Amino acid sequence: MMSRHQREPANPGEEVRRRHERLFASPSPGRENALSYWWKTVHPLRVVWNFVWIYAARYCPSLALKRAMLRLTGMKVGRHVSVGLAVVFDIFFPDLITIGDNSVIGYNTVVLAHEFMVDEWRKGPVVIGRNVSIGANCTILPGVVIGDGATVSAMSLVNRDVPPGAFVGGVPIRELKRPPPAGRSDTEVT
Repeated sequence: MMSRHQREPANPGEEVRRRHERLFASPSPGRENALSYWWKTVHPLRVVWNFVWIYAARYCPSLALKRAMLRLTGMKVGRHVSVGLAVVFDIFFPDLITIGDNSVIGYNTVVLAHEFMVDEWRKGPVVIGRNVSIGANCTILPGVVIGDGATVSAMSLVNRDVPPGAFVGGVPIRELKRPPPAGRSDTEVT
């Protein structure tokens, strides 16, 4: 059954293009806010397992060991990924996070695959492409796709998709510059 934030693709094979269309939403199972019932969305022992590995990785100085710890949670972490000090990943649904090869995630960034609100909770995949640079102190919301080669400036709220090769920043993000077409440099005048 589709939630109010999900839609059926118009054509088979059509790719979902917006963050909210990638989210699964469910009403709060009781009268209290949805976070009060977190234990009904994911097994508490799974959350403890994820918490231990994510917080151990948060302060681990070895990038290779950090990648291995994050993979133990079900997160898909590519080769040569560099995750900075104090980065926090979703402890409920880390298996919904994918980080492509050779990407960098800066200090104290938060990557979420869920949102708990008063009346509902949502979860959705986060896909960070290959060769992506994410600055320090960013927040990445569930359902976001960051394209290959994109750059997210420090202290940004990534609340929508980032096209491949784009340079974005701000709260919420906006495009800061577009890369020049192939075969041209920034200094060429037309």
